[in-house]
Amino acid sequence: MKNTKHTSVDRRWSRFIPGPFLLAGLVAVGLIAWGAHGMHAMQTANAAAPATPAPELVREADAIVVPAASPLRRTLVVAPVQSQSLAAPFVLPATVEADPARLVKITTPMAGRVVRLEKQLGDAVTAGDILFVIDAPDLAQAGADAARAQAALTLAASSLQRQQALDHEQLTARGDLEQAQSDYAQAASEAARAAARLRQSGVPHGGDVKGGTLAVRAPIAGRVVELSAARGMYWNDATAPLMTVADLSHVFVAINAQEKDLAQVYVGQAAHIRLDAYPEPLQGAVRYVGEMLDPDTRTVKLRVPFENRDGRLKPGMFATATLSARTRPAILVPLTAVVQGGFASRVFVETAPWRFTAREVTLGTQVGDNVEVLSGLAAGARIVVKDGVLLDD
Repeated sequence: MKNTKHTSVDRRWSRFIPGPFLLAGLVAVGLIAWGAHGMHAMQTANAAAPATPAPELVREADAIVVPAASPLRRTLVVAPVQSQSLAAPFVLPATVEADPARLVKITTPMAGRVVRLEKQLGDAVTAGDILFVIDAPDLAQAGADAARAQAALTLAASSLQRQQALDHEQLTARGDLEQAQSDYAQAASEAARAAARLRQSGVPHGGDVKGGTLAVRAPIAGRVVELSAARGMYWNDATAPLMTVADLSHVFVAINAQEKDLAQVYVGQAAHIRLDAYPEPLQGAVRYVGEMLDPDTRTVKLRVPFENRDGRLKPGMFATATLSARTRPAILVPLTAVVQGGFASRVFVETAPWRFTAREVTLGTQVGDNVEVLSGLAAGARIVVKDGVLLDD
């Protein structure tokens, strides 16, 4: 009975246990599902991976090619080079100077003591005004010499008239008349010399010398711009000025041109003057170009005259002068077209559509946002004028 019972139970559970073929099928189905899932994952990963980007440029020997799909085609700008007239500006240092014809350094013709100053620093003067008075001992001696010479001339003139009258009556020897004529000529010469000395001392012709004092007068109208004397001081240097009188209603801006600039300067040339003291510039024209170079600075002075009745331009002020050279044909390119590499300057020339070659150029004067090309580039060439530096890798 027990064996029968166990047998029936085993048969009942055997219905739920798969056979060997069923197990193999289940394993195969699982492998197929896992493989399909793996393929799907690989396809998804491949779809998510980015494609290989197109190159921005391609080098072919010395040429640079920008492919059709390159983003550089949207940024590079190419334009033709044209020849145009250029009056290149150049800047030179300058200073304000007094007109030499309107500036006088006042000296004393004789040594002496300053007894009175009639004009002080900054005072306005007119021609003939007394500037200072000096007590000069030599002036008294010069006055005495002039008076003695004049007296001798008067005596010689009387003697000559008497001898001429006697000779007319044939009452004197011929030799006496000739001696009287010689004495008169000598006396006249000495009187002229003494009078000239007084005139050089500032005493007018026929003027009286009183006490040896000498009044020095202004030769021109203007202002006292320098004063080196003081009342009571003794002045014995006839070459050193006691005062300087200048008429500053007209002044010059003196421009210093170097030797390399001489071919570009000329009389009548427009000059744009900018002073350090004032923001507004001055416009003038070159009136004079120096004939000789300064041996120390190796420069030539150009003079530009200006009216200065308000006194704003003061001698010694610093300035800069911008001059325009003579007009000439030139090739100008934008500064953005030039790529610097070490000491060399290059531009990229288009030899075919979107095909470029780097070319070294020699640069000249900068004019605004452009620069002159002296060599290495001809008119008509097409060059990259914007973002050319992107080709320089």
